[in-house]
Amino acid sequence: MSSAPAASPTHVLGYPEFRAMLLAAVTSTLAGRAVALTVAYQLYELTKDPLTLGVLGLVEAIPALSLALLGGVVADRVDRRRILLFTFTAEVVCAGLFALYAPHAVQSGIWPLLGLIFALGVARGFSDPALPAFQAQLVPRELLLRASAWRSSVWQAAAIIGPALGGVLYASVGPQGAYGVACALFAVSLACLARVRSKGRPAFTPGEPLGQSIKAGLAFVLQRQVLVGSMALDLFSVLFGGAIALLPVFASDILKVGPTGLGVLVAAPSVGALAVMLLATHRPPGRGAGRTLLLAVAGFGLSMIVFGLSQNLVLSVAALVAAGVFDGISMVIRSATLQLKTPDHMRGRVNAVSGMFIGASNELGAFESGVAARLLGTARSVWLGGIVTLIVVAVTAALAPELRAMNLEDEAED
Repeated sequence: MSSAPAASPTHVLGYPEFRAMLLAAVTSTLAGRAVALTVAYQLYELTKDPLTLGVLGLVEAIPALSLALLGGVVADRVDRRRILLFTFTAEVVCAGLFALYAPHAVQSGIWPLLGLIFALGVARGFSDPALPAFQAQLVPRELLLRASAWRSSVWQAAAIIGPALGGVLYASVGPQGAYGVACALFAVSLACLARVRSKGRPAFTPGEPLGQSIKAGLAFVLQRQVLVGSMALDLFSVLFGGAIALLPVFASDILKVGPTGLGVLVAAPSVGALAVMLLATHRPPGRGAGRTLLLAVAGFGLSMIVFGLSQNLVLSVAALVAAGVFDGISMVIRSATLQLKTPDHMRGRVNAVSGMFIGASNELGAFESGVAARLLGTARSVWLGGIVTLIVVAVTAALAPELRAMNLEDEAED
């Protein structure tokens, strides 16, 4: 194909299978975020114990992260559409069981709810590596940059709306109704997937031991500066520079804006990220993408320094919006890098490794934020974390010249 049609931001939407998978991503993300909020609120109503909420996160994260490498190998050996049909069906079943159990939770306890969350985590362990690898097979290579920007944009929008949808449903129709709507949304995503044809089984070495396949995936990432460097940037920037877990403290004790202000603070990074992702559908990352990635992570660190030092709501919100913008740029470039720098037969395993980096940064980042805030003070821990992020960027730029010189535009045309 010539590169001329790719100049249109909407050209990639002309592929019916890509449109179907975009809708599947929107509906499944809406449903997943709504279920997460509904379960968390219902569990807290049942137990009145904040520790339960921490346990809830671990119950889903442990199977998802521990199965990720196995899921990556499966995604590189089995028809990826089959994997997704199985995991999407599991989501429909789990949401339906949530709806059936919700009225009996007071009498029967919380363990069935946690068991269903664990089952969703198992499904995630296989779907998270398979989904981006399958989506990359739906459009020509020269459209992967725009396709990646569209996927990131719709995911971010659904991730913002999903919790709000869950809250509205919980307040209006109760947990059973909320689970029922989520079940219907999961069913829509399954129907969309059913409209996409199988792309066949990826090429792999027959008889290769499972352990050898996992080692090959890890080695592929570790031997390529652009992959391991971009993943490490995300890991350490979120680990040390993230402040999302501490926003309730800022709202209550530092900015003194209460729960309403907390809602504004929580929404601010997502608004910034969504704005830049929508822009990326028109101007996807290309020439100088590696340098842009490094500058974006540095911008994220600077934004966290400003936020940590601020005692003014307007300035704090602006800093969080800026952090969301820089994080959105980073997310789009990292997603495009994974798609373009990885051959199809390795995409499942590479996405699995990336998912483990992201999962570890989110889970450990929240823990690190709490420990640092306890030892250093909340505000000081945030602006010091921003400084550490800048140091991480400088070290990565020095140690990974290939990442610094990365150019995705030529890669997309190759």
